[in-house]
Amino acid sequence: MLPNRKIPKGGALILAGLAAFAYYKYSKMTPDQKNSLVGGIKEKGQKLFDEYAPQQVKDIFGNKGANTTANNGQGATTSSNTYGETNSYQG
Repeated sequence: MLPNRKIPKGGALILAGLAAFAYYKYSKMTPDQKNSLVGGIKEKGQKLFDEYAPQQVKDIFGNKGANTTANNGQGATTSSNTYGETNSYQG
């Protein structure tokens, strides 16, 4: 550890208490409230991703069909991965 850095001794206990309280509150929610909470978090996360993620990252993670294969009609198959590279081979 760094000698000049002071760590509060009760910090871990406070953090554990907050986590336990959050778990208790979540366990007492109705299924509709849980779905609303999760849906809200997903929407906010998607909004942050859309606004702040660089285009290159969006291209990598936005490609749902990462390992797609297509036949070009001449017996050759082309495979594409998430990095935009293609591998063509005759089959």
